[in-house]
Amino acid sequence: MTSTESYDILILGGGKAGKTLAMDQARAGKRVAVVEAGMIGGSCINVACIPTKTLVRSAGVADLARRAGAFGVETGGVSVAMERVAARTAEVVAGMVAANAKAFAASGFELVIGWGRFVEPRVIEVAGEAGTRRLTGERIYLNLGTRAAIPAVPGLREAGPLTHVEALRLDRLPAHLLVVGGGYIGMEMAQAFRHLGAAVTIIEHGPHLAAREDPDVAAAIGEVFSRDGIALALGADIAQVTGRSGDAVAVELADGRRFTGSDLLAAAGRVPMTHDIGLDIAGVALDPRGFIQVDARLATSAPGIWALGEAAGSPMFTHVSLDDYRVAKSGIESGIEGGGRTTAGRMVPYCVFIEPEFARVGLSEREAEARALPYRLARLPMDSVPRARTLSERTGFMKALVGEDDRILGFAMLGAQAGEVMTAVQMAMMGGLPYTALRDAILAHPTLAEGLNLLFATVPARM
Repeated sequence: MTSTESYDILILGGGKAGKTLAMDQARAGKRVAVVEAGMIGGSCINVACIPTKTLVRSAGVADLARRAGAFGVETGGVSVAMERVAARTAEVVAGMVAANAKAFAASGFELVIGWGRFVEPRVIEVAGEAGTRRLTGERIYLNLGTRAAIPAVPGLREAGPLTHVEALRLDRLPAHLLVVGGGYIGMEMAQAFRHLGAAVTIIEHGPHLAAREDPDVAAAIGEVFSRDGIALALGADIAQVTGRSGDAVAVELADGRRFTGSDLLAAAGRVPMTHDIGLDIAGVALDPRGFIQVDARLATSAPGIWALGEAAGSPMFTHVSLDDYRVAKSGIESGIEGGGRTTAGRMVPYCVFIEPEFARVGLSEREAEARALPYRLARLPMDSVPRARTLSERTGFMKALVGEDDRILGFAMLGAQAGEVMTAVQMAMMGGLPYTALRDAILAHPTLAEGLNLLFATVPARM
């Protein structure tokens, strides 16, 4: 019978929160093990954030090269070598994986490669190339992640659709890519492949792209995509899919519309990787969607077991997973079950890396209205920002919601370098500054952030 090895901290899954906690605690002298199925460094650097943004950058360069004449630069014809695009993406990923592996070794935790599942309430069995091991820990953390959802649409799974994982590794350009889903992943991938030269159609169930955003944001993004030549099929209830992705595939809608393409990308949400790993044996409760139920300190229903990241229902961003690590570390250092820092009231910024970028922090108009929070709205077209004109990046707008106490409730921007500008507003919000601090700040000219002077100058007076 295999003996059970004991650790101070045992982490199942090596994503951002788990690997950061492991390195931190190993450096602090704890005996730590991380069980990981094989993606060194987690999904962010292997199949998500890093390769996606690398692909987006290649696509943006291709698009800029085609538009070079507008800047007085003659480039001649522009062609895209997808095998080199894929090689560049793989090279960036390999470099990040190597850097992570080096950091892991330096920290001193043990990386156990293999598929892990609970076989007893506090025992994880790992099946790997070196055989089977049984591990336990005084504190156990679940950092399981998510995977792309394949909706239960007749014929969809049989069509062999791409997910973002396979799409990022393509060394050929699809002739016509059909994208099922108009959320953040679908938008980034759709525009990237369009800028690389593919014909692209987005098939979205809802009435507009970016379903969680305000109507003006969604409409503006839709206009950008239409300008790029991306076809939009909105309000799309898919009846069936026929054919095979990579050859010829067709999507038929309930209203009779039919779209044909060479490749199909499923970007219709994500599901947690919580099934068939014995969480019921561990006594870890799941919600109806399969996400792990946790409290504000990320504790599960099982004593001594916590969950981190997307599978714990945290917003699906790497920077939120990093904050889950901070919550977990606080729990260890406080000496109190659960810890001091919590997930309550977190201000979560995010950026969608389309061109131009979209970024938001705080409340949208819809969210403020749903909470019956009164606000004053400031709005500024990017065309009013001098730097946007010098860059010939005049598409989009900034808008901000300001409360009755003059504090900023929310900020959104569709425009060049939106993520960087948003961060400046986030700092003001975190500091509880009134909007006038940004209105009257001396901001360098000409920068995109200088637009904040102009934006907040348009805040209506209190009624």
